[in-house]
Formats: sequence, C-alpha cells, structure tokens
Amino acid sequence: MKEIILVKLGEIVLKGLNRRTFEDALLRNIRRSIGGLGGFDVSERQSTVYIVPRGDADLGDAEARVAKIFGIVTYTRACETEKDISAICSAAAEYLHKSLSSVKSFKVESKRSDKKFPLNSPQICADVGSYLLEKFPNLHVDVNDPEYTVRVEVRDFAAYVHGNARRGAGGIPVGTGGKAAVLISGGIDSPVAAWMMARRGVELTAVHFASPPYTSERAEQKAADLLRRVGEYAGRMTMFTVPFTKIQEDIREKCPEELFTIIMRRFMMRAAERIARREGCEALITGESLGQVASQTLPAIVCTDDAARMPVFRPLIGMDKAEIIEYARRIDTFDLSIQPYEDCCTVFTPRHPRTHPTMKAVEAAESALDTDALVEDCVAKAWITKIEPVRRYAT
Repeated sequence: MKEIILVKLGEIVLKGLNRRTFEDALLRNIRRSIGGLGGFDVSERQSTVYIVPRGDADLGDAEARVAKIFGIVTYTRACETEKDISAICSAAAEYLHKSLSSVKSFKVESKRSDKKFPLNSPQICADVGSYLLEKFPNLHVDVNDPEYTVRVEVRDFAAYVHGNARRGAGGIPVGTGGKAAVLISGGIDSPVAAWMMARRGVELTAVHFASPPYTSERAEQKAADLLRRVGEYAGRMTMFTVPFTKIQEDIREKCPEELFTIIMRRFMMRAAERIARREGCEALITGESLGQVASQTLPAIVCTDDAARMPVFRPLIGMDKAEIIEYARRIDTFDLSIQPYEDCCTVFTPRHPRTHPTMKAVEAAESALDTDALVEDCVAKAWITKIEPVRRYAT
C-alpha cells in the first residue's frame, strides 16, 4: 500500500500572476525541511502538493516537519490507489481500519477532480459508504456530526483515501515577503513577533544586544535557543550579537535616569538598522505591545521610531500579555522565555521611567553622547551566530 503526504495550499491559491513564485518558494521550503529524512519526490498539481517517499524515507518525521512550514493550510497522510471504485473501497477499509474500528459513526466525503471518472462525487460517497458499512458492523452513517470522516479524492493520476486533515501553519512561504531584522531579547514577546512576521513570508535576520558583565553568556544562549525554536517555522537565520555595555554605561552617566530606557531603545534601533541595511533587510521588527511597559506608551514609541530610518513592524502592538503567552505556548518558546537569564533590557532600569517623553527632552539628553561613534563601535564589534532550526521528530 503506497502512502504519501497530501498538502493543501492556503492563501497562495488567491494570488494572481505571481502565484507560481509562491508555489515554487513553498516547494523549496518543503524540500529543504525534509531533505535529511531520506528521498522524497515533491511536486504540485491542482493546488495540492504531493510528498512521495522513496525507499526507507521516514514519512512520520516528514509529516512532523511539514506541520511547521508556512504556506500550508492543511496536510494529511493518505493512501494512493488506482482510479477504480473497487480499489478505492478496498483501500479505504484497509488503510483506515484502525480508525473505523474505534468509532461508531462516520460519513464519506468525495472530491472528483478528474471529470472523466465514471462516478460523480455523490455516487463515490454512496459506494464507499455501503462497502464500509458491510466491513465494519460497529458503524452507522451520520452526515451531520460523525465521529470520523472518510475522504476520497479522485485526481488526474490516482485516487487518494485519507481521514481528517490536520491544520497546517498557514501564512505564506518564507522568502516571499522580503527580509527584515528582528530585535530579539530573551523575553516572551520578541520570538512571537519573529514567528508572526515569518508567517507573512519574511526572511529573518536577528539582532541581540548583550551587556557583559551585567548579562551572562547564558542570556545570549537563551536568545539563540529561542531563535532555533522559531527556526522550525522560519528556517535558517543569522543572529548578530551587539556588545551594548559601553552605550548603556554612557547613558547612565550622562543622561537623566527617567529617560534611560527610551534612549537605550533609540540606540538599539540605530544599531539594528545599520546591521539590517548591510544584510539587505527592508524593515525592523520588535515585540512591543502598546502600553505593556513604560517604554511602550504611544509617546515613547514615537520617540523610539524617530531614531530609525526604515519601517518598524510591531505585530504584537494590539495584543495583551495573555494573548502573547498563548502564542508563545503554541510555538513552544514559552518555557525557554521564562528561564531566569536577564537580558540587557533589564540593566539599569530607571526607578521612575518617563511614560510620556517628548522628542525635545530626548534629543536634549542625547546631545551629551557621541551617538554616531557609539553606534559605529558596537556594530563593528558585533559577532555572528548561525542559527540552525531545531529539528524535532515525530513521537
């Protein structure tokens, strides 16, 4: 019995003349993701991707990885059989035996893409349903609320039988939405922001700020580990770690304490932008949510954005913490994010931060600093970590 993975496209099918670009990107991402699991033939026909194993290729592990590829709305393992109603009925009974033996109600749904097939969809459903009722005395038909649905697809080259499809990662393929640099901390928010932008096809570069000796190597490792989790969906990326101690110490010594966080974030924007432009990125990404902390009030965000000369995307801007945590759990970054290794955003936190700063006050405070020299120095000393996705397997 030949088993394959059927993948259904998401919003790619709504694209116009550039649809082929999105489909090609998705096929490349699938091949790259499952490439180390053995030989697979990956092709696309009629808005469906066919993943066909060769030899001893591991279909279970391939399915686990396919679940995290953006651009896929649903996926399922399916049995391929010849386009003959007797063969289809036999395949359904054999392939779905375990599932059908453990439920009481079912129905059959059919899709006939090959209009030359002699039976139409209702006839296929009736014939397959009757056959299964004979083979499984425990079953009865319930078309409104069945415990299990048998699905039959008659396509150009073969027929396919499967059960309920699983929800895919959605979105559009990574690599179709441009490149952007995400400011990654060790917290809950920024990995979720990175994931959300990758889901919109954005290829990610990461910028992390370290402040030794105030922050430890474990904090940097934590950020890298978070990116590896995000990389299960977003693919490979590069993390630039920027030494930030000198800037933070200068701000502490020369600027009003209540403006420390705003000025620090403005320097982060400047440094991240320099790296982003050098890496061919077109925007910055942060994990800020409006009003969550003092540096994320609307006036504070206005002051922060003034330091950047490229767009700053904040996909979490309208979300509350509970919603962000829900996403973090969904993408499996929450447990890492709450590990107690502080990042540089918590260094020299002001006792009474100004929540409604003005550009005039911020610019006056920054005039005591050699801004260009500080930014140039920290960017020049940044070091690179290549992030390879975590590749976990089916259990």
